[in-house]
Amino acid sequence: MGKKNKNKYNQNSHLPFRLNIVFFVVFVLFAAIILQLGVVQILNGEEAQDEIDRTENTTTTIPVPRGEMYDRYGRVVVDNKPLYSITYTPSKGVQATDKLELAEKLAAYIDMDHDNLTDRDLKEYFFLLHEEEITERVEDKVDDDMDNGEVYKVQLDSIKDDEISGYDDQTKEVIAIKKELDQAYALAPHVVKNADISEKEYSAVAENLEMLPGINVTADWERDYPYESLFRSYIGGITSSKEGIPKDQMDRLMSLDYSRNDRVGVSGLEQQYEDVLRGTKEKVQYETDSRNNVVNTKVVREGERGKDLVLTIDAELQEQVDKIVQEELAAAIQKAPGQNRHLRSSMAVVSNPKTGEILAISGQQYNRVIEEGSSRFTDVSHQAVYNSYTPGSSVKGATILTGLHEGAIQPGQTFFDKPMYLAGERKASLSQNNGTVSDITALQKSSNVYMFFLARRLGGDYGMDYRIPGLSLKEGTFDKFVYNFNQFGLGVETGIDFPYESVGVKGEITQPGEILDFSIGQFSSYTAMQLNQYVSTIANGGYRIQPHLVKSIHDPSQQEGLGPIYKDYEPKVLNRIDMDPSYIERVQEGFRQVFQTSGGTASSVFSSPAYKKYKMAGKTGTAQAPATVPDGQGGNIYVEELLNKVLVGYAPYDDPEIAFSVVTPHVGEDANSTFNVSNNIGARIGKAYFDLKEERAEKGLTMSGDEEQAQGTEEEQTTEEE
Repeated sequence: MGKKNKNKYNQNSHLPFRLNIVFFVVFVLFAAIILQLGVVQILNGEEAQDEIDRTENTTTTIPVPRGEMYDRYGRVVVDNKPLYSITYTPSKGVQATDKLELAEKLAAYIDMDHDNLTDRDLKEYFFLLHEEEITERVEDKVDDDMDNGEVYKVQLDSIKDDEISGYDDQTKEVIAIKKELDQAYALAPHVVKNADISEKEYSAVAENLEMLPGINVTADWERDYPYESLFRSYIGGITSSKEGIPKDQMDRLMSLDYSRNDRVGVSGLEQQYEDVLRGTKEKVQYETDSRNNVVNTKVVREGERGKDLVLTIDAELQEQVDKIVQEELAAAIQKAPGQNRHLRSSMAVVSNPKTGEILAISGQQYNRVIEEGSSRFTDVSHQAVYNSYTPGSSVKGATILTGLHEGAIQPGQTFFDKPMYLAGERKASLSQNNGTVSDITALQKSSNVYMFFLARRLGGDYGMDYRIPGLSLKEGTFDKFVYNFNQFGLGVETGIDFPYESVGVKGEITQPGEILDFSIGQFSSYTAMQLNQYVSTIANGGYRIQPHLVKSIHDPSQQEGLGPIYKDYEPKVLNRIDMDPSYIERVQEGFRQVFQTSGGTASSVFSSPAYKKYKMAGKTGTAQAPATVPDGQGGNIYVEELLNKVLVGYAPYDDPEIAFSVVTPHVGEDANSTFNVSNNIGARIGKAYFDLKEERAEKGLTMSGDEEQAQGTEEEQTTEEE
């Protein structure tokens, strides 16, 4: 009994000792914690608090609608059509799995096109679902020298085709949505879908925004063209939000406050006037805490949609010019199908010669074979500034003025027009019965021989012989011609407000006889726009005026119509040709006789009862123009027997209001005398202009369109004052 009690006492005596050890350890741990808290509080307290309170400011921009475009009478030619839009604005730190979960939720409310998904898109989705499995699969193929991108490529390459081939449409919709979500940048709105959104989809998303973090429903826009294809070659185009800014302009545009998915003008006036059409994007500053939560939002800069352009184009006249070119082109082909088997297109430019305003530009291509979904005509209006053609006798006005200015001929000087032979080669006028011609009647009858004598004399050869074994002209003769032609805009940029224009083809003289060809428009080539500037310079008395497509820029209006004028474009004189005004008057008289007198090369059309009252003047041109053309069987063929039929003119000849140039290439030589498509186009354009003028006068309108703009501006200003 005594021994048993003793053991019990010993056990009880060990218990307090063990508890003391436990208490001591706990005390030491608590002391360490208290000590550490003290260190943090005393030594690192401020730093720790700063970390807790740390916030970061991020600025992002929100796009605004582009400016609109109007014709000279205030008719909308480019508008912004409102659209439903679903956007995604990710917060910072969003992971791929978060986006996948969001895509799955969003797919329940919207339909998403998935036809453009690639194998890579499908593999990325598969990887996201099987990341651990794929990582193990390629473990032996990955080494430490690889960067993340290289590792990811190996991982995707390991995914087999049969692993991604069984996705149904619903899954593919999720993948397509996820792909769009991946393109969004932190705190920057990205369009997930803005096309073909039904009211049901829009409402469903709007009602469930709380379940869709970062998703929003808003209004977007797309370009709308009330006149459909009218003037589209010059209006140009913009990228979509999916295309974003062009890669080759990425650095420049990003430095100008663009975002990668911004829509930007890439051609035509959309590109030329991008700076004013783009508007001012709204700038928003987001304040985020250390956990990437947005704690404050502030608008740093209010957004404003782009400024509006008023074009110089008269939409109603443009429609008529397009129709005229189409009808006359079709008639020429149908009346002479064999001779004009290579004829395909015709171009026309109509302007105000006193201001440089372009009233209409048309280029139409006739399609002999109409494929499903296509039409008889294709608009090729861009060819008026892109393509150059030998102009034939239409430039003889510049030749005569060069000769008069340089002293090669004198006013009224005459030569007898008969064939000239250069080294045995016959060079003659188209008409064989011109007789004695002066500078004026040489234009009227389009005498080539007169121009040959002028060119010879310009080069120092004053001989009167018609049989010449060879020419020996002074050095610099060609340069004199080129310099004087340049003054009219022939062979140089016209200065039109468009991203690109051709300056034509100057050509290099390899033998003296080619200078004779140059004098009659059979050597260098020019665009329809250059020819229009040339004839305008003659029409207005010698001022080369810069052609332009935009009449004025307006601030955006708060109501319908145009806002106040931001910038008004006045006529810009590029140069005054350094020629005696009396010389220009002689050429003007020659041009009048071409159209209005019985001996004129275009009098059969322009002095006829249908057109005589419009008092038009100008010059015809026919150039031999061999070319490689479509053979109608999918190939090409080189044809020598082709002509360019060119016409330049203006009206009325005593106080010009319009100038026009018409170029019709690839007319058959054997169709030359039967049908002159360019003459008919020019005559009908003049008639259309003056008929419209008469109709508008009855309504109290002018052809300038200024009164409509002024009225709109006054109404806007009155509203602002009220």
